[in-house]
Amino acid sequence: MRSRVGLDRRMMLGGLLGVAFGRFDCCDVQAAEADDKSEIDASAAIKQLVDQAIGEGDLPGAVVCCAGPGDVHYLETFGHRWVKPEPVALTKDTIFDLASISKAVSTATSVAMLYQDKLIDADLPVKHYLPEFGGRGKDAITIKQCLLHTSGLTPDNALADYLDGPEVAWEKICGLGLRSEPGAKFAYSDVGFIVLGKLVERVSGMTLDRFATSRLFKPLAMSDTMYNPPETLRSRIAPTENQGDDWICGRVHDPRSFEMGGVAGHAGLFSSVDDLVKFGRELLAASRGESKLIRQATLDWMITPHPVPEQQSRGTRVMGWDHRSPYSRNRGEAFSERAFGHGGFTGTVLWIDPVKQLVYVFLSSRLYPDGKGAVNSLAGDIATVLGNRFG
Repeated sequence: MRSRVGLDRRMMLGGLLGVAFGRFDCCDVQAAEADDKSEIDASAAIKQLVDQAIGEGDLPGAVVCCAGPGDVHYLETFGHRWVKPEPVALTKDTIFDLASISKAVSTATSVAMLYQDKLIDADLPVKHYLPEFGGRGKDAITIKQCLLHTSGLTPDNALADYLDGPEVAWEKICGLGLRSEPGAKFAYSDVGFIVLGKLVERVSGMTLDRFATSRLFKPLAMSDTMYNPPETLRSRIAPTENQGDDWICGRVHDPRSFEMGGVAGHAGLFSSVDDLVKFGRELLAASRGESKLIRQATLDWMITPHPVPEQQSRGTRVMGWDHRSPYSRNRGEAFSERAFGHGGFTGTVLWIDPVKQLVYVFLSSRLYPDGKGAVNSLAGDIATVLGNRFG
């Protein structure tokens, strides 16, 4: 049924785009009027896409934004944060559990900062910095392979390995063997990013949350971005899923991150649309050589595409971010080849395009209220509309 719904949505999108982006070759006044109409039509197209998805139960609501270096081109909210017991409208200041976007915004960018500071060499084996990680075939795994998901580590080890807290969980990870030879296969791995989170902690001398906050979130005034948000923010946080007699709201949805205390390299970060735009704009500034935090050379290292794996590639990834891989459905069809991004299991999407100088944010809580939502195709369709309109 969902595949048929996706096809219907793509057919609808094609028709909407034909209206929104028709060519106009008249005088300047007519061109300006056409531009205004195009913006109105793009907004109408997005509203129709989101309203349809809400009606089909794919999500309860969404915050959608497209921004440039100085302007917010598009920002709108749809639907609800809570649907019961009483409906509560989604607002622009809603805070979301980012799920795997934590990998990119926090962990991978923190690793890039260590690279920039010349504290790590990404081509060296992980065990050079974390000696206890070696053994059972893992000696050759490099930092770069963890960032690209070609480490050979399992996607996830048993949840039971995490139930005795983060120290025991780390011992269990160090005792894991390989699923495949390092570099031989692309397999998206939460475990690889838990390892990278531990790497940041060991090399910097600070926990991942403290390092990311001090080097990234605080300098960028990202006041809504944090692990383990306090109870005082609960009224602004979107719930994720039902658990027993209550909803998961204000604590991380990912069970392994939860058992590790809410701070882990693969999941746990919360944020809002405003903060993600701030973050994306800083990376755009880095692409122009204008960032005070991230050097242009660091960003270039970070977003250079790599085939994954090198032989018999299944796509391309950049350091800790998606590029064009089996996970890129939420990318859409209108961003440049330099664009990079990431999605999150809870229904979150972030793409940054250094060529078109765009930041695209799609935030939803797709698992609420029934655990059955799906948003990747929707987010990709909206990315196509916005990329065509403002790129």
